[in-house]
Amino acid sequence: MEYMDTATGNLVSNPIDRLNVRTGKEISRFAAEKASGTEDLFGSIFGAALSNINTTNKYLSDAENEEIKLAMGQSTSTHDLAIALQKASTALQYTVTLKNSIIEAYRAIINMQI
Repeated sequence: MEYMDTATGNLVSNPIDRLNVRTGKEISRFAAEKASGTEDLFGSIFGAALSNINTTNKYLSDAENEEIKLAMGQSTSTHDLAIALQKASTALQYTVTLKNSIIEAYRAIINMQI
């Protein structure tokens, strides 16, 4: 199923693509491209994950600002509020899932027998 991205007018098949956050595979690819002789791969992956957290924080802030605008009467568009809240919710769910995956991988590495 494809969705219309209201910001760009393009059809998007994956709703996560509309959030402008990187998936796990994209983080790995991004980190591999960024890693050079002086910068390690882990640092690049960590930096990409922090970028996703910053994006999530931006969406949460935008949703809060829309709520404040509607409460103060500066905006009458409940549509914008619903979109901001859904983006924030989806980005937060994705970030928490990513965090859980990282913790699970860390625990698996720690529990390995040497």
